[in-house]
Amino acid sequence: MSDEEQEQTIAEDLVVTKYKMGGDIANQALRLVVEAAKSGVSVLSLCEKGDAYIMTETGKVFKKEKEMKKGIAFPTSVSVNNCVCHFSPLKSDPDYTLKDGDLVKIDLGVHVDGFIANVAHSFVVGATKENPITGRKADVIKAAHLCAEAALRLVKPGNQNTQVTEAWNKIAQSFKCSPIEGMLSHQLKQHVIDGEKTIIQNPSDQQRKDHEKAEFEVHEVYAVDVLISTGEGKAKDGGLRTTIYKRDPSKQYGLKMKTSRMFLSEVERRFDAMPFTLRAFEDESKARLGVVECAKHELLQLFSVLHEKEGECVAQFKFTVLLMANGPHRITNGLFDPELYKSEHEVQDPELMTLLQSSASRKTQKKKKKKASKTAENATGQPPEDTEAAE
Repeated sequence: MSDEEQEQTIAEDLVVTKYKMGGDIANQALRLVVEAAKSGVSVLSLCEKGDAYIMTETGKVFKKEKEMKKGIAFPTSVSVNNCVCHFSPLKSDPDYTLKDGDLVKIDLGVHVDGFIANVAHSFVVGATKENPITGRKADVIKAAHLCAEAALRLVKPGNQNTQVTEAWNKIAQSFKCSPIEGMLSHQLKQHVIDGEKTIIQNPSDQQRKDHEKAEFEVHEVYAVDVLISTGEGKAKDGGLRTTIYKRDPSKQYGLKMKTSRMFLSEVERRFDAMPFTLRAFEDESKARLGVVECAKHELLQLFSVLHEKEGECVAQFKFTVLLMANGPHRITNGLFDPELYKSEHEVQDPELMTLLQSSASRKTQKKKKKKASKTAENATGQPPEDTEAAE
């Protein structure tokens, strides 16, 4: 970890450049994996493709800075249908082969000098404009997409994290869906993927009491992560092997086994406190052995593979947003095409409708600020102009 003398923020142009570089690579990696995700393709091959692309492309930037860490900030995960998140199998694990009609969530992250750009996208294999998806899969993808669009307009300085939570609940309900209970979107800092300020989804009564209220501030960065289910929104560990971990820098322990010590030193050297996959180790069987003692003594945090009930479907969209002085700037983005998904439901709440119709584009706002009608501005905090992102 770099010493904490002075925290670098997006107030500095170079930091913004690094975020944008990571964002561009993440967007391209996502596009590459989505284009390859056809019926008959294995999930393992997609995870390997995404990770290899990220490593190749991050290797091309800041080449002269030999000490600079860059690479994967979240290993490529491909979670299908009722699998909620973090499915990124090893070569020695059972694989999954995609088929037409599968609802696929691709989640990945990139960092340049510890500045993180995360992205996730959902789509249905085989969907075309001539043969769009209808029914529950369309409902849940549409709901998740609109939740992400609402968040893009709500995550800005002066607003509260609770406003986002409430909007997500309302949007999901209008599509007869539920956000996955207790899932968190985190503030990002240099080398930190799980910063202290968070947005919670669909909290239980206890979580609602415990969750810290927070106000978004200028020069903060957030990975806004939306996970919506056709079911009740309860995610459980389905018993599949955990393959993604991250070092918890606050924990220390004298490991007994040599394999564990070697494993941990390689983790610290290569990944710092970034999430990594056991696939990244040359000897997978040694890594599987070494991880056990490290996890047992909480030196590593686990990213468990979670599942909703069999038969349900979960959709995810995630984007990274920089809260710049002149407005929020989204650096990663999914590839949502509204023509592929036809739901019989829509958002009914008038305030949310106004919000979703308001502009998310900073350029548009600057041009049209004078014309903006006060009523919409009061309702949404943004001028009601043509949209960059909402459909």
